[in-house]
Amino acid sequence: MTIDIGLTGWGDHASLYADQTKPEDKLAVYASHFPVVEVDTAFYAIQPENHYKKWLNQTPERFTFVIKAFNQLTGHDRAARTKQEARDLMKRYEESIQPVVEANRVKALLFQFPPWFNVNKQHIQKLRLIREWLDDYPLALEFRNRSWFTDQYKQQTIDFMKDQQWIHTICDEPQAGEGSVPLVLEPTHPEKSLIRFHGRNVHGWNKNGRKDWRKVRFLYRYNEEELLEWVKRIQLLKQQTPDITALFNNNSGGDAADNAKQFQKMLEIEYKNLNPRQMDLFQF
Repeated sequence: MTIDIGLTGWGDHASLYADQTKPEDKLAVYASHFPVVEVDTAFYAIQPENHYKKWLNQTPERFTFVIKAFNQLTGHDRAARTKQEARDLMKRYEESIQPVVEANRVKALLFQFPPWFNVNKQHIQKLRLIREWLDDYPLALEFRNRSWFTDQYKQQTIDFMKDQQWIHTICDEPQAGEGSVPLVLEPTHPEKSLIRFHGRNVHGWNKNGRKDWRKVRFLYRYNEEELLEWVKRIQLLKQQTPDITALFNNNSGGDAADNAKQFQKMLEIEYKNLNPRQMDLFQF
């Protein structure tokens, strides 16, 4: 039974780093606190192989990566592509992550789809193709459109993910209309479940004409009562799935690292075989 708690990205969590920590040293420090991280930069660009090699060298052998899918693979750019163009793009992404694959340190490849990715035959076929193209990989699926979990389609969505062996990304997020999904506490993969904590900033979730929307969207700090609810949910999930990963994404205000540490303490988890913690020069 494994419960790995981590954060989305490692660059912005100020509470983890001394003031003089260089950006290139942050992952090594991060890996002294947590056993898993989400590579969010892979969403914005296909990362060079040497980046992954460097990140592997900076982290211990037990450390794993949830690698986000490039945004063009999930249709965030709304570009029209032929099947062959999409296949070629997928090949580029797949080739880039091979160092992590070969090191057996991929926790999951996370395909997070945009709010307009609703339930329809074309989108279901896209999911089938991705699963076919990446047959040998642990794939996590995150929806941002509520239609997949309406009463009409919820059970079919769950059954489809089970049949295709998609890891269900269970989301804790604001309930803010069509572009958000409800909490569905149901694993769909025989081995793995992924939980992403986005915060509960209802008013900041959608654009609503705000220019600073992306800055405030994940502005939220979970309180003790909210995290205790999740301690109970983890106990339920443990009975159904042997490998649980929980990632905190509520970092607009720098709260993710503190909440992750708080949650780890509540679950009475102590991680071993992480990077050694650097002690302050004057701390004895």
